[in-house]
Amino acid sequence: MNDREIAGNRDTGLLKIIALVCMIIDHVGARILTQYSDLRVIGRIAFPLYIWCMAVGATYTRCRWKYALRLLLVGLIAQPCYMLGLNHQLGQWSIFMTLFLGYLGIWAIQENWYGSRWWGPLAALAAASFITMDYGWRGVLLIMLVYLTRQNRGALAAVMIAFCLYWGSNSYPVQQLFGFKLNINAYPEILRAFLRIQALAILALPLMLWPCRRRTPFPKWLGYAVYPGHLLILWLVQLLMGSTTLQASLRLFTP
Repeated sequence: MNDREIAGNRDTGLLKIIALVCMIIDHVGARILTQYSDLRVIGRIAFPLYIWCMAVGATYTRCRWKYALRLLLVGLIAQPCYMLGLNHQLGQWSIFMTLFLGYLGIWAIQENWYGSRWWGPLAALAAASFITMDYGWRGVLLIMLVYLTRQNRGALAAVMIAFCLYWGSNSYPVQQLFGFKLNINAYPEILRAFLRIQALAILALPLMLWPCRRRTPFPKWLGYAVYPGHLLILWLVQLLMGSTTLQASLRLFTP
């Protein structure tokens, strides 16, 4: 199989749109409509779709250093918006730091400078273990595993299933799913294992495996702009609702 072949969905435009919508729904559920746990479930779909798009992008990008620089710069620009919109402290980094470190690991695998296909991913994981960020080192590991299995749908499915079970094992169980109340103890053990908030990231797998080759137009700049933009709007809504104040928000930026 050619190194530039992708076994799953190559319509990254469509996947990015779905991921953005799921992410916004998740953040609304986290900060505004906190009583609706279904919104957080929908949000689990976003991260796997983003990292699958990264696996495709890393395979076909013409300039690897520009790809990495873009992730870093957008992450730095979006960081204040992330802190305000989701009420995070200084030093807690957004998903863009996770994506950036994951991509550095992928880049090291691709280039193999002095055996970097081996030490590069380990260095990315080591850095991730010392930085507080969305999804942490587990997210960085999943990014690299998804990239390594991008050419085989069976391998990709196996990695996602195993990782979601591992990821979900320490997360809270889902008591309600899309309007239906769940009696967790009434289900078989294998099903109960997936009825945990992080394990439900598996809902993204069918979209990742779908062998779609079309191209849905989606401007690259829009995908990056929506992230800080929706977080700023989220913060303004919280101010209007009275769930936060300007003084409390400013305190987030103090050590």
